[in-house]
Amino acid sequence: MSNRIILPRLMEVGAGASRKAPEVLAALGCSNPLIISDPMMVKLGYVDNLQAALSEAGVASDLFADTLPEPTEASILAGVDKVKAGNYDAIIALGGGSPIDSAKAISILGKFGGQMRDYKFPRDVSEQGLPIIAIPTTAGTGSEATRFTIITDADKDEKMLCVGLGFMPTAALIDYELTLSVPARVTADTGIDALTHAIEAYVSAKANPYSDSQALAAMKLLGPNLRTAYHQPDNREAREAMMLGSTLAGIAFSAASVALVHGMSRPIGAFFHVPHGLSNAMLLPTVTAFSLDSAPERYADCARAIGAALQSDDTDTANTKLVAELRALNEELEVPSPAAYGIDEARYFELRATMAEQALASGSPGNNPRVPSVDELIDLYAAVWNQQ
Repeated sequence: MSNRIILPRLMEVGAGASRKAPEVLAALGCSNPLIISDPMMVKLGYVDNLQAALSEAGVASDLFADTLPEPTEASILAGVDKVKAGNYDAIIALGGGSPIDSAKAISILGKFGGQMRDYKFPRDVSEQGLPIIAIPTTAGTGSEATRFTIITDADKDEKMLCVGLGFMPTAALIDYELTLSVPARVTADTGIDALTHAIEAYVSAKANPYSDSQALAAMKLLGPNLRTAYHQPDNREAREAMMLGSTLAGIAFSAASVALVHGMSRPIGAFFHVPHGLSNAMLLPTVTAFSLDSAPERYADCARAIGAALQSDDTDTANTKLVAELRALNEELEVPSPAAYGIDEARYFELRATMAEQALASGSPGNNPRVPSVDELIDLYAAVWNQQ
């Protein structure tokens, strides 16, 4: 049995990679890019730096910087209209996962029209929109190297998973120096998000030898460096390891798919506006404990890869250490429970059945080693409510 692997056509990795944008545009035969970013990237001067580098190379660029932290279809419509009205031949997505996800959606809708719901999973989107050069500024989503995007349907409080070759960036510039200014809360949430990607890719029913190699490599980078990056934001070695680990985790889950944590996470984000990485972090220990017995050897490998267990530990010992480590990580990185985050308890419990149904409908829980029933999902949502 073979596995189809989809990657960006070109990747620049390391310090200063983001400054290669003019060269990459030229290599792709593009000369009129639209930069898609967010207000924070403008405020930090990252957009100005990028436009200055392009200008020095004789490349004029336009800007859409109104993306939201959790993109909705409404939030990207102005960008779609800008693409339709312009004569752009490329998009440069600068920022965390949300600007990159927004850029993916704008690329497709701007060229082919329709509504985002038209491209929702299980549709496999093979159409090629405007080529995207992704420049991530957080070590977390791995969106620069995945064939996925997630856009919220605000009218239905549903995060729509969209999948296909059409959402894979053409190029990715992976520059860890852009993460040196990332605050501790974002470092924690995006870092655990990346760790979740790697673990879920490795235990996924769609795991394969290629995704395994990327997932294990990612875990070996993320596990030993997440705490350091959180406590020592200027530690360049930790930041570099986290950035590369995030990209490898993205490659892994793009080749193998995510599982139950992500399936349960999206409804929490859609209904209660919890950042994606944080909702993953809330769920990861409990969902891992729920799933352990259905893939004990695989989870033991994860424990050893992130440094939670010794190579000599037997499977049961390694798995016990894995769950303990995930809980300890959440405590040290101050990941709140849904209750501590301030979510309304009555509404949360009222929506558990709806969230469970949306989670299953997304398809991700079907990749989990232990596929839950709706009732089990409802119980899992209750279990994480006030659990650190």
